[in-house]
Amino acid sequence: MLVANVVLKTLQHGGWIMWPVVATLFLALCVLLERTYWWISLKRSIRPDAQEQAREALGTGNFSAAWQLGQQMQDPFLHNLNEGISHAHTSMLAAMHLHATKWIERSEARMWILGTIITLAPLLGLLGTVVGLMGSFSKLGDDALQVSAITGGIGEALIATSWGLAIAIGCLLPYNFFRKRVSAFRAAFETWINHAELLVQSAKAHGHDLEAFAVERHLKR
Repeated sequence: MLVANVVLKTLQHGGWIMWPVVATLFLALCVLLERTYWWISLKRSIRPDAQEQAREALGTGNFSAAWQLGQQMQDPFLHNLNEGISHAHTSMLAAMHLHATKWIERSEARMWILGTIITLAPLLGLLGTVVGLMGSFSKLGDDALQVSAITGGIGEALIATSWGLAIAIGCLLPYNFFRKRVSAFRAAFETWINHAELLVQSAKAHGHDLEAFAVERHLKR
């Protein structure tokens, strides 16, 4: 209760600009929680053991086994492989790249909001400070006004800037962390797709035709 009262008084002293500043804080927290949940869910869905089994099956020409793994798991990489297998009679690589692009777009979802808040929050705080300073300096000509009141007004005016900077700094670290995760996710997809292509070519060299398997599956639909 005491903390809530302190925060409320701080908001009141910071002026009207504190409300949009607090709105950016609330929005940033929502995005951070949503992105954290998304990445945790993604990590839980990835099955390295099943991926290894799928690669072995693909390399030995056991395309049916590789396909079944993708059907049974929620792993995005296995789904990506199934997408490629389904379109092997047209373009396996194109299908896998398109599927990977959709996942990359999901991993980048709402990141632009954090990027905007990192820039916007300090600017809103600075605007509040400028408005507050203008109000304090406009009273300098009043002889009846004590100096302590003016300096107190300046201190209150700086509240908005301090909040804006704190929000920006608080968002910057997770923003860079998530951007790093997106880059690693993109690189993992590239490695996965290239490895799958090599395994398919190896299987083809040993007489296993993925295109024929894809056509067969297409006809069974």
